[in-house]
Amino acid sequence: MARQNISSGASWEAKVGYSRAVRLGNVVEVSGTVAANEHGHIVGSGNVYVQTQFILQKIEKALLEAGASLPDVVRTRIYVTDISRWEEVGRAHGEVFSEIRPATTMIEVSKLIDDAYLVEIEVTALLGG
Repeated sequence: MARQNISSGASWEAKVGYSRAVRLGNVVEVSGTVAANEHGHIVGSGNVYVQTQFILQKIEKALLEAGASLPDVVRTRIYVTDISRWEEVGRAHGEVFSEIRPATTMIEVSKLIDDAYLVEIEVTALLGG
């Protein structure tokens, strides 16, 4: 079974030793994703809804590169720094996944790698299921 590592080109992937996504067989795992653009700048500063939308677009791009798509997603994990804003995150998540309906978890964390990041999302996708 061939392993496919997907890189976003972010410099910290090599420094930390991870891939944006990994496909092994029919499983695609997408690493925790924050609202950083290709230059490493934050998108949607202070706006958890905009950050969530951008993150889901980044995740979709990684899935497509791995030969998967959003309908293949079976699990999302959402980490937020302020759970009281869950409805904003949920609205953006629902705009993408309302018909797909993956299993999901949303939990509050004390902080992410940078205080400007309000949400981080990771997904699991299964192909051919």
